[in-house]
Amino acid sequence: MESEQRALTGWGRTAPTVATLVRATADELAADGMLASLAGDRGVIARGLGRSYGDPAQNGGGTVVEIVPGDDAIVLDEQAATVRVDAGVSLDRLLREIVPRGFFVPVTPGTRFVTVGGAVASDIHGKGHHSDGSFGAHVTKMGMLLADGSRRSITSESDPDLWWATIGGMGLTGMITDVSFRVIPVETRHFVVETWRIPNFDALVTAMEENDERYRYSVAWIDLVATGKHLGRSVLSMGNHATLAELESMDSKAARRPLDYDPKLFPDVPNGVPNVLIRPSVRAFNELWYRKAPKHHIGTESITQFFHPLDMVGQWTRLYGARGFLQYQFVVPFDAVDTMRTIVSKIAHEGHASFLAVLKRFGAESGGMLSFPKPGWTLTLDLPAGVDGLDRLLTELDELVLGVGGRHYLAKDAFASPGVVRRGYPRLDEWKSIRRRVDPDGVWASDQARRLDLI
Repeated sequence: MESEQRALTGWGRTAPTVATLVRATADELAADGMLASLAGDRGVIARGLGRSYGDPAQNGGGTVVEIVPGDDAIVLDEQAATVRVDAGVSLDRLLREIVPRGFFVPVTPGTRFVTVGGAVASDIHGKGHHSDGSFGAHVTKMGMLLADGSRRSITSESDPDLWWATIGGMGLTGMITDVSFRVIPVETRHFVVETWRIPNFDALVTAMEENDERYRYSVAWIDLVATGKHLGRSVLSMGNHATLAELESMDSKAARRPLDYDPKLFPDVPNGVPNVLIRPSVRAFNELWYRKAPKHHIGTESITQFFHPLDMVGQWTRLYGARGFLQYQFVVPFDAVDTMRTIVSKIAHEGHASFLAVLKRFGAESGGMLSFPKPGWTLTLDLPAGVDGLDRLLTELDELVLGVGGRHYLAKDAFASPGVVRRGYPRLDEWKSIRRRVDPDGVWASDQARRLDLI
């Protein structure tokens, strides 16, 4: 077991706090009295790779734990198409292990640098939510370390309340130690991707509604600087796993080694870079990105190209300068598409430049009491922190979202208030009652949990 005092932030690099950072195995943490000694007055929270954008993996004045994977951290059952993974294992490591053996994860977000434990705690979603749901929908068993120091293995049948409070519960019901879940058999590491250049928001909505059923994965990059007749212009990409026959016909070179998987990284963006993602540069980038996209094209893309393009640049968040940035993600029901259009228009006219903005369609909810996805439209945007007028804009957006029955993603949040969470998550009180049952003394705690009155 190792420990050090450390200033920690989320991926957005806002609101740093200092905690005791402990690296330990699950066995070490479960030793008699260990958890109580680590908790102290401020509690304990688990931390994966720090890719939550705000403060859910911070615990100022308390303890933050990184779980070190064990010797048998990944156990793949090829016959059953399932895998058991230690919570501290990253999707990056997992993909490197299972893709060459002909399997893919059931859900991946826009980065592979998240841990499996974090994937459950945030109930992550991706481009396939409309067809596959969120990560929690594929989990079959979890190992947990509870607040009293005991270890349990649970399923949705053995303890359904704790199960659904933990999936999406931001690590506040117990520390996830291992996860078993289903994986997807694949013939190649590539995808057949159809891409369209879409002229405006209304055309984008129509294209997504008409084509989502044909594709397992779907996402639109949306220009949140364009206005007028170009409001909401986009590049829409939809894809399915490429079969070996499809890959041979479309990319014979890639088909020679169809399951090879060894993604590369470019050097990190250096420290001290000023914020270069201001409105003029974002406008220029968006113009280039939109114009370079084909009007219509069908081709193949690798896992990294299709799912994780930003992972090719290490520490890309430094491009936002010393103040960092906020990522703001929300969902509104399908019948509130007019509200989504109003939000897109408001962002474009307010002048707050979002370098990365994506629109997706969600399918059914997973069942997690604090899980974010619900049927509807979800928009994600990145905004430089500390800009004049940003708080006012986001407060106005909050009201628009909540007014039509929407909500905000806790794993991305660095701005919400307790009232916003309460209005967006109708099962919050039910979740709190279960948390009190399994953690009556408040062992599990985070900066976000205190800020949003979750504990």
